[in-house]
Amino acid sequence: MTEQTTSPESLSTDGTRTPTAIDAVAEAFTENLLHLDPSFATTLGIPGHETEYADYSPAGLESTAEAMRETLERLEDLQPADDVDRVTLDAMRERLGLALEIHDSGWDLADLNNIASPAQDIRAIFDLMPTDTIEAWEHISGRLHNLPDAIAGYITSLRSGAEQGLVAARRQVSIVMEQAGKYAEDGGFFDAFVSQAALADGVELPEALQSSLRQNADGARAAYRALVDFLSGELLPAAPEKDAVGAERYALMSRQFLGSAVDLEETYQWGVAELDRIIAEQEEVAHQIQPGASVREAMDLLDADPDRQLNGTEELRTWMQELSDRAVAELSGTHFDITGPMRKLECMIAPTNEGGIYYTGPSDDFSRPGRMWWSVPEGEDTFTTWKETTTVYHEGVPGHHLQIATAVASRDLLNGWRRNVCWVSGHGEGWALYAERLMAELGYLNDPGDRMGMLDAQRMRAARVVFDIGVHLELEVPERWGSGTWTPEKGYDFLKQNIAISEGQLNFEFTRYLGWPGQAPAYKLGQRLWEQIRDEVRAREGAAFDEKAFHTKALQLGSVGLDTLRRALLEG
Repeated sequence: MTEQTTSPESLSTDGTRTPTAIDAVAEAFTENLLHLDPSFATTLGIPGHETEYADYSPAGLESTAEAMRETLERLEDLQPADDVDRVTLDAMRERLGLALEIHDSGWDLADLNNIASPAQDIRAIFDLMPTDTIEAWEHISGRLHNLPDAIAGYITSLRSGAEQGLVAARRQVSIVMEQAGKYAEDGGFFDAFVSQAALADGVELPEALQSSLRQNADGARAAYRALVDFLSGELLPAAPEKDAVGAERYALMSRQFLGSAVDLEETYQWGVAELDRIIAEQEEVAHQIQPGASVREAMDLLDADPDRQLNGTEELRTWMQELSDRAVAELSGTHFDITGPMRKLECMIAPTNEGGIYYTGPSDDFSRPGRMWWSVPEGEDTFTTWKETTTVYHEGVPGHHLQIATAVASRDLLNGWRRNVCWVSGHGEGWALYAERLMAELGYLNDPGDRMGMLDAQRMRAARVVFDIGVHLELEVPERWGSGTWTPEKGYDFLKQNIAISEGQLNFEFTRYLGWPGQAPAYKLGQRLWEQIRDEVRAREGAAFDEKAFHTKALQLGSVGLDTLRRALLEG
């Protein structure tokens, strides 16, 4: 596969690319997905599905699988018209084929963890729904009304999975019970959400609509209480105590997040060596902060520096926004193409306190901008800039926002599936880590404290490779970190030594890695491949290498599996 170019027959008279037969199949599949998963339409800002939910029952999962089978069948006899088509064909066959493997394994019936499962998604869609008009609140009321059916379908799938012996670990069931219980409690998310219902100018909603919102919020709370009752009464007794998922399931999940099959034991050993390398670099920076200081002592000095402290979530949000705006202004046109609505990024404090920092992309028409969210654990109100400068670059520009907004904006080049649907963690998160290290190379992290923060983030991602593969495959603990084989308990102590975050965040991350096997290592492994590809292209092109052009071309591929990315940029 060559780099993404178009052939003359696929270009229209104005120089834009003419959609092909393969594009038509991809667009039809995307349109089908919007009907099968209406929340996804909301995520993209596409109207027409504002009150609906996906069918989370086994029948709904099978309907999605059947749509994938039909799409792959339609692609069988089609020939690519240009290199854009070649990437689409490669990516769809890999992504849809793998999704069907996972469906056939039955594990989609047991989709439950503390961060990215229907238990969270069914609630989280309200974070993206507009609230500035009466119609918008009517849509919210309608979706609240339909939420109980979504939860009921989800319970049916979890029950079906349990009947087949497919159940998430006890630790995951317990934490989701806790999360769902908070959503369901009096004064919890749903009560707080509808109690603040008003128009943008503060005008109250009609009483009938307020009543409908309250009534449907009560139904939503009741649905989440039913989920808690099911989890505690049926699923928890069937849940295995063991967190480790084993090599077979781990390999399948790793492929899902990487778009590539890797040698897991070799990758584990690379992770151990990479962690050692980063620690050595940290030690050098610690000596710059204070001669003779250890890494921990240097971090304590940074934490105690009043010039690096933020107090309260509003001060945190304002600082994030200012840093993000400055990065956009300074990088635009020099190192990256950041144009039009891509330049707008909103920094937000999430309405939950589950921990974690994440990004949500812009709507398809950019009427809703990309947003960086910080879910602050309850009781935490002090933050340090040295740790989080690199996080803003990771989630914003040149990280996820640049990456995702570039794909969304590439309407004249990519079909809707390539722009908005395909997302591979190893590609996306790998790019965001690549962006962090790139900002250091560009001089944005020359301050020793900010550089320590970047290295701290890199160390966390390397430690996750060791932890995630080591614990789930029950491999040998490296001598530097202990002895015997990995257990979650040994892993927690290991993470505590290697991840400088609050206890609340550490507990969240620990549980996340155990319940989402293969996802966390995809960050560092993706970065490894991004850097390898860039260096290979640079060596091939020599003095003609243009880093800005490389970034633009690579990002305009959209998010694809890492094998697809390599073929697109290096073969041919």
